[in-house]
Amino acid sequence: MKPSIAFIGLGIMGHRMLNNMQTHGGFDLAYAWDSDAAVCKAVADRFDGIRIGADASEIIEADDTDVVYIACPPAAHRGYAMAAADAGKIVYCEKPLGVDVAESRALVEHVEAAGVANVVNFPFASSRSIAEIADRLADGTVGDVSGFDIRLHFAKWPRDWQAGAIWLAEKKEGGYVREVFSHYAYMTEKLFGPAKIVSASTRYPADPKLCETNFWAQLDCGGVPVSVAGGSGGVGPDRVEAVIWGSKKSYRLWDWNQVYSSTGGEWARELADVDDPRQQGYMRTLDDVLRLAKGEPHPLPPFRAALSVQELVEDILTR
Repeated sequence: MKPSIAFIGLGIMGHRMLNNMQTHGGFDLAYAWDSDAAVCKAVADRFDGIRIGADASEIIEADDTDVVYIACPPAAHRGYAMAAADAGKIVYCEKPLGVDVAESRALVEHVEAAGVANVVNFPFASSRSIAEIADRLADGTVGDVSGFDIRLHFAKWPRDWQAGAIWLAEKKEGGYVREVFSHYAYMTEKLFGPAKIVSASTRYPADPKLCETNFWAQLDCGGVPVSVAGGSGGVGPDRVEAVIWGSKKSYRLWDWNQVYSSTGGEWARELADVDDPRQQGYMRTLDDVLRLAKGEPHPLPPFRAALSVQELVEDILTR
């Protein structure tokens, strides 16, 4: 029997999850709700059989809801996640848990006390690319790691395909440090362990409502130095890159899922057998969500792992 999913929030990520779950085929797209009635109608028209709730509580508390997927803006995650936990549902939340660290700590305690399964959507948890890098770190192929560099740059933030999500441009809930770097912070801790800030600095525009334009951070992960830099503005292609510098072999992750390696020469493509690594990543993640729903072992990160990422991100944003 397919697990029944209730969708809270039908913006960019909500639509993406609906489409990917439909493509996957292993889920019952049962319920949906958004504060925008027009968006709800559009989803109901497009996805046969999905039922639009009168409010979020109705679909969270529905007897046949197995998993509550939360994809609204971050500040509202806490309330819906707590309600889902209180209803005994599996809680599947977009990152970040929130923007107030104290509230997110309380959320983690609440969800854990409720005893329900809880995970956050960090796709690197299921990524074949990251699994490949982790394996090469573990088997000695990389050798000693002299450093890990993360570089992000966006000519325009929010990006054109995010234009409808106005909150992404605002300091209160948005910004690319929360939206993009958080994924790389999760990956960093997954590969090297807890990260500590050695130094950090963030630059903001004159308008106090707007999110960051540039940031820099030096982290330490159990002796591995991690250098992070990001910016927005200018012209040119976006840059989303991470490089692990090894004494034997270095690995480069480009544009989220393209893996390259070098033993001193030019970068060589790894996992070249994958035609569409992005789509493969979506399906691998949903395979793991299905395992979660069935009570089987899976690699998806719990709320507590996402809290560690949020603490790191919010600390950087205040410096």
